[in-house]
Amino acid sequence: MSQIAIEEMYAELGISSRVLAFGQEIEQKLLPRFAEIQKNAEYNQLKVIRAMQKCRVSAECFQSGTGYGYDDIGRDTLEEVYANVFHTEAALVRAQITCGTHALAVALAGNLRPGDELLSVSGKPYDTLEEVIGIRPSRGSLAEYGVSYRQVDLLADGSFDFPGIRAAIRPETRLVEIQRSKGYQTRPTLSVQAIAEAIRFIKDIRSDILILVDNCYGEFVERQEPSDFGADMVVGSLIKNPGGGLAPIGGYIAGTRQCIENAAYRLTSPGLGREVGASLGVNRDFFQGLFLAPTVVAGALKGAIFAANIYERLGFKVVPDGTEERHDIIQAVEFGTPEGLIAFCEGIQAAAPVDSYVTPEPWAMPGYDSDVIMAAGAFIQGSSIELSADGPLKPPYAAYFQGGLTWEHAKLGILRSLQRLAEKGIVSLEEL
Repeated sequence: MSQIAIEEMYAELGISSRVLAFGQEIEQKLLPRFAEIQKNAEYNQLKVIRAMQKCRVSAECFQSGTGYGYDDIGRDTLEEVYANVFHTEAALVRAQITCGTHALAVALAGNLRPGDELLSVSGKPYDTLEEVIGIRPSRGSLAEYGVSYRQVDLLADGSFDFPGIRAAIRPETRLVEIQRSKGYQTRPTLSVQAIAEAIRFIKDIRSDILILVDNCYGEFVERQEPSDFGADMVVGSLIKNPGGGLAPIGGYIAGTRQCIENAAYRLTSPGLGREVGASLGVNRDFFQGLFLAPTVVAGALKGAIFAANIYERLGFKVVPDGTEERHDIIQAVEFGTPEGLIAFCEGIQAAAPVDSYVTPEPWAMPGYDSDVIMAAGAFIQGSSIELSADGPLKPPYAAYFQGGLTWEHAKLGILRSLQRLAEKGIVSLEEL
């Protein structure tokens, strides 16, 4: 009786019996992998709880700070918790950091000076960083302040080009940036172990070089973070993994005490730094979101693996493929046509709890060099730890799927995307 009720519910949500049966077949084969994901989630859950207990999180930490924010106990304790979770000397976790790009900009601008060189060793950074750096000219970019930039591309197999990195490091090289996730590329995501190897290699060449890891989408996917292996800074957004779907805004920078102080002076003002910046009533959401993050990330990971296996079976190129180890929550699916990308995003939007009746359209988003389509019927605007998908309207017309606060919602989203592709004749249900 219960199974019939579930099938009827899926039907009411627009999922045909053929699509549902296909999804259930794929799901059954993935159960051993899902069990391993749950083990990692358990480990990371315990890690977060241990940090909260060690830092003596109390009910007083949930109170709202206003004005200058001097002696905001909740804000200061939260930053201590983040430093413990990421095993760093300090952390900056603020509602005043508006997004991941802002967190990266603060970390870079706070620790680079005129005449310094920024070197990316993971190829082209994420699109929105291009204007921060000055790859695409923009007001206030690092280039305008005399910071130069070069990059070393990854090898064809997605690994670091160690000879190229050695040759690229010059006396003026001050900071090396490593982007863990793929961004709008179809390269593999970098594992923590691969990043650790790169950190050791660079520090052996010059120990004074700062290493910043763009950690977006990677937190709690593995049991260790790049900061466990000597990264001077790890940076991310609270409306992605570590916010657990509850943080309404914010970003974090965790790292050495000196790097965090430098970033804080850039975020607020020289002479003020971390002392100011009221929490404005978001402390409870920040704490509880971090508490939930390992479980939420586990659900998103299951959704990504499910998506890979669904679309790989249908003949589409997926990155990572259906069997690869996972190092972030993003799943890329190459459709080869704008129609495929758009239909996929329409299906994801139709599965949302918020704005499910809206049809996403490509548009010229700030910070991108082409039209982008985004599907995200989220409780927090732009939250990509919630079920979402996006992609630039340019070859190879890849959709980047991520999130899902629960595995059940991620599953529905993928089934709904497949249903939409079938309705548009891009895939044939007869082949399932």
